[in-house]
Amino acid sequence: MLESLINPKRVEKGSWKMFFIGFVYASLSLLLVKLFFAKDVVLSQYSGMIVITFCVMFSLPFMYYLIKKEEEQDEHIEGFFSVWRAHSDAIYAFIWLFFGFVIAFSFWNIVLGDSNLFNAQIETYCMINSPGGIEKCIELYSFTGDSINLHGSSTSTGRLFSIMENNMYVMIFTIIFSLIFGAGAIFVLAWNASVIAAAIGIFTRYNLADIPLGLLRYMVHGFPEITAYFVAALAGGMFGTGIMRHGIKNKLFLRVLENVIILIFISILILILAAFIEVYLTPLFFK
Repeated sequence: MLESLINPKRVEKGSWKMFFIGFVYASLSLLLVKLFFAKDVVLSQYSGMIVITFCVMFSLPFMYYLIKKEEEQDEHIEGFFSVWRAHSDAIYAFIWLFFGFVIAFSFWNIVLGDSNLFNAQIETYCMINSPGGIEKCIELYSFTGDSINLHGSSTSTGRLFSIMENNMYVMIFTIIFSLIFGAGAIFVLAWNASVIAAAIGIFTRYNLADIPLGLLRYMVHGFPEITAYFVAALAGGMFGTGIMRHGIKNKLFLRVLENVIILIFISILILILAAFIEVYLTPLFFK
């Protein structure tokens, strides 16, 4: 019923509208989990993953529609700049959807005051930022606790290569997900949005008024990083759809394949840029 009320075709000519779609879907996901699973002894332990599951279920019709539409356009274009111009609207739509996720997750994370809703995300945050003391990091997580050291003691060069390696891994995972499940890459993107929201909560010490500062802290490098993942997701989805529509011997599929390679190349370039921003630029403004 919800997918009928919010039809993907209605936002086709206004990618910014996807922000409100993302905000509504992420909000509904959190509120549903809070209402129906928060008091369940077993399922409450998996609240963080159930939130993402609901968010993915809500978003799948949009992802499938956009990817299918982009693949159809891909059959008639070629060249680096033509590919980017043809798919930029879809990429912007994905970015707005993701931004809606982040804002909603961040807002409700602080308003609801239930750290269990992001239990898996907090563990992930601690694993990345405090690998030597994950349990202590999780214990420190509270709505009055101190922020965790974001950078540790590693050198800038070491962090750069570590971040680039992790980002490339996520990009490959995103391509595989979108290739196997078509619109399945939305899981990776919704998960990343929720982890960023959990980090924003910790960084702002759960102060609602500091959400804009937290967004700035993580989106300076997060914006190009997530853009790269969306480009990769679009490439993987188009590749899978192209195979299903034409087979691997058709000339139209070869054109789709060429454009997919271009999109992956663009994604890699953006990820490298995002890693440099995270290591060398962001620390200049945020400690």
